[in-house]
Amino acid sequence: KLSFDIFTLLFPLSALPDLFSYSPAVGDGSGIEFSTAIEGRITGIRVWEYNNYWGGYISGFQLRYESNWTAEVGVNSGNPMEMILYDKEAIIQISGKYYSGYIYELVFVTNQGRLFKVGQSNGASFNFYPTQKGNELRFLSGRQNGSGITSIGAHWKLNYLNNSNL
Repeated sequence: KLSFDIFTLLFPLSALPDLFSYSPAVGDGSGIEFSTAIEGRITGIRVWEYNNYWGGYISGFQLRYESNWTAEVGVNSGNPMEMILYDKEAIIQISGKYYSGYIYELVFVTNQGRLFKVGQSNGASFNFYPTQKGNELRFLSGRQNGSGITSIGAHWKLNYLNNSNL
């Protein structure tokens, strides 16, 4: 009992950092649910863009955790683009566009100021970011319909290794 009281005095619950946050999914959400959640930190992004007569949309993607790529989400048709993160680099913001049932553009921003833009600037805009400083992208979730990504949301987590505020 005494150790709990000392801990409570030294570290009141209000002073604990917010470890997780969620940017709610955008898009129409048709198709099958997906989640890229696995152990480790994200170290790379691979995205496929499908181009047609009317423009292009995001047909699929993969995230790399440490040195392992996730299973493909959606389909790997179209033009692949890839970004490998540097040591201690993390994704801290995602923005983009969605229109007519698909995610058309994704823009990933890192804590080192790099941008990775894939897709076409077509449709309604969205902007995802963590609610707390020091949080980074942990995984993506949403839906895909076998032709492309129809909705996407972002899950953020505090990274103790890169956080100097703790």
